[in-house]
Amino acid sequence: MLFSLIISMPKNIKPFAVLWICILLCSISFAQQKKRQSVFAKKNLIAWCIVPFDSKERNATQRAEMLNRLGITKLAYDWREKHIPYFDEEIKQLQSHHIALQAFWYASGPSPEKDKNLQTILDVFKRNNVKTQLWSMFISGPGFDSLTQQQKIEKMSVAVAYIADKLNEIGCTLGLYNHGGWSSEPENQLAMIEYLKRPNIGIVYNFSHSEEQIHRFPEFYPGILPHLLAINITGLKGGYPATVVPVGAGNIEAKMIGIIRNSNYTGPIGIINENFAPDAADGLKLNIEGLKKVLKEIKDETALKTY
Repeated sequence: MLFSLIISMPKNIKPFAVLWICILLCSISFAQQKKRQSVFAKKNLIAWCIVPFDSKERNATQRAEMLNRLGITKLAYDWREKHIPYFDEEIKQLQSHHIALQAFWYASGPSPEKDKNLQTILDVFKRNNVKTQLWSMFISGPGFDSLTQQQKIEKMSVAVAYIADKLNEIGCTLGLYNHGGWSSEPENQLAMIEYLKRPNIGIVYNFSHSEEQIHRFPEFYPGILPHLLAINITGLKGGYPATVVPVGAGNIEAKMIGIIRNSNYTGPIGIINENFAPDAADGLKLNIEGLKKVLKEIKDETALKTY
């Protein structure tokens, strides 16, 4: 039909029509190819919880080399006080080993403006010209539980807004990270996002801290989907609340992974070590193998071919 239309066009218009049709067909082809790519492809995995949770206590170089061996190209960096002097070296080694710094971890109290660790992280980002995400959990202060829901939104949003604005100044993003408490409930995170209306605030959803939320996952997932920066997966076993286990060893995570796969989520997927194995490399491999098991179960052949 398109070609019949072109034939009937005046000669001086035909070349332009052919050009636009070619562009259109290429765009459609690219969109279809992008849709076919699974978010669970290996290149989309983030290594998470592998810094303090590593019996070998790898340094920055050793950690980057380990990720290269495993074929993981993204790292979300969690840390403890003893790691602070090595922040710059970590970034340097990630860059030299072609590993993207997907995110940096931070736990905020009600007054982040008084926390020297936050300023240290911001300074590291500035020095190294890093554009990344800050995955942050927010801890409430005294008297928080006695507030009304609206008062809680306003109170917690003060700390959230402060950090988001500081990150925005340097081109970075804040990820609200569920780790227990009021600020970890998806509905409360959405309420703060709506209240603050900051363009650089999103959500990082963790299976490992969803034990008391899993029965509601199909209900709240569509709401958080437009704001998702990352999803970190683990296995979940039992009922309510569930027990966290390696990916593929549970009886719940396959359904949740299937929901994610069938949605329009296109962000990265985190593979966690934490307490799954003393050696971080072993923990990552354990969960990658478990993910492959789940992908077979949900018949995601596109993703499986990338492993």
